[in-house]
Amino acid sequence: MSRRSSARDDGRRAELAVADYLFARGFGILGRNIRLGPLELDIVARSDSLVAIVEVRMRGKGSYLRAFESVDRAKRARLVRAAEQLWRTRLSSMTGVARVRIDVAAVSFGERTTQVEYVEGAIG
Repeated sequence: MSRRSSARDDGRRAELAVADYLFARGFGILGRNIRLGPLELDIVARSDSLVAIVEVRMRGKGSYLRAFESVDRAKRARLVRAAEQLWRTRLSSMTGVARVRIDVAAVSFGERTTQVEYVEGAIG
């Protein structure tokens, strides 16, 4: 397996771990890897009137930046643009949706464990 496909598989595993984390906390998953033109949202989930847009990050042990640190200014700006576009094109017409929040989740894999660190409202 190439390094690229391995990283892609790890990214999918990380997104699945965060989706499971959200589901266990009462969220329904509206979508994963949602494309909005050149923008992409990793996970969009809903709990009652709240829609959470979740950026999933993962870094290996040898990474220079920690997962949360990797969400730089440019990435935050893209997430805000994507959230605004998602609101205009889809969410504003959904019954009962009152607010949108952008969260960030950092996933790390151990030999036998998966750890999800989750920050609500990390970007806004």
